[in-house]
Amino acid sequence: MFYSKHMTDPLPIPPERRRARGALSNEAGRYDLERVHVDDGWDLPDDVPPLATETRIERPRSVISYNRSPDLDFDRAINPYRGCEHGCVYCFARPSHAWLGMSAGLDFETRLIARPDAPDVLARELAARRYRVAPIAIGTNTDPYQPIERDHGIMRACLEVLSQFNHPVAIVTKGAMIERDIDILAPMAARGLCRVGVSVTTLDADLCRRMEPRAAAPMRRLAVIRRLSDAGIPVRVMAAPMIPALSDHELEAILAAGAEMGACHASTIPLRLPREVSGLFQDWLAEHVPYRADRVMARVREMHGGRDYDPQWGRRMRGEGAYADLLQQRFRRACKALGLAHDAPALRCDLFAVPPRPGDQLSLF
Repeated sequence: MFYSKHMTDPLPIPPERRRARGALSNEAGRYDLERVHVDDGWDLPDDVPPLATETRIERPRSVISYNRSPDLDFDRAINPYRGCEHGCVYCFARPSHAWLGMSAGLDFETRLIARPDAPDVLARELAARRYRVAPIAIGTNTDPYQPIERDHGIMRACLEVLSQFNHPVAIVTKGAMIERDIDILAPMAARGLCRVGVSVTTLDADLCRRMEPRAAAPMRRLAVIRRLSDAGIPVRVMAAPMIPALSDHELEAILAAGAEMGACHASTIPLRLPREVSGLFQDWLAEHVPYRADRVMARVREMHGGRDYDPQWGRRMRGEGAYADLLQQRFRRACKALGLAHDAPALRCDLFAVPPRPGDQLSLF
């Protein structure tokens, strides 16, 4: 057995310990090179409980992160949490845990970091004279409505700040907890300040449970689309990621179900397997759908120039080749038939204003 210097769990981890988790292993992070070999000669099973979620607190100096990626439609984002308890085995954000000295495997979904000061830091950053308004994305790395939000409420507090500043926000989630914040989101949407994307990877509840063990069930996500839409919040149904030879046949059905629930926009992205995610996903395939594993990975590599993943801007989100082109053709045809627009109207930035603070001198005009 191997242990990392950060006490990462041994490999392999017994199934009973990782019940309701996505990853099958906890390989040390790519920046954690020091390991210790432990062999006591007994080879006896450890009597240990299932992996519990642990949450640590981080006090950030800044919360708005910026990117210059030309294939993204936003240049700034907020992450109330690091790591994600939803445990989606294919999650492209898993490698970000390596920067914290932890594993992209089970650490990513069991060793979480909450940032309770994020709302106050956000307010300070928005109020800075040098700040220039543009839509902020939330949920593009880890889900802001994962289970620990119920206890910490950081996402709701961030939304309250954004509402006070009349700041535009675009949210992506798989979590049903977003319904709790309709009282904030609906008035923001009425002012042209908010839109939401709900990710629906599959309509197969059994596949969802194995692949996204702690995310909301497919029918529950569709119900979320209905609730948000009925409240006047523009909703995008995100058929993403589409997994070749596993869930890709559901593309049209997912879009149709989202449209029926009131979604007015749609998007799709093929499976992405950057860095450690490829190995984690292939382990998952071998355990859960071994009869399809080779076919799935053959199609993935076909889309990425023979590799598990192509990080090149412009290709990483779409793939290339006959299969990727066919997926896009199917998507466009379904959207046209269902009346789903590809792009949502731009969010308003002209309403942004720093709210007055106690003691500020009021304007005479």
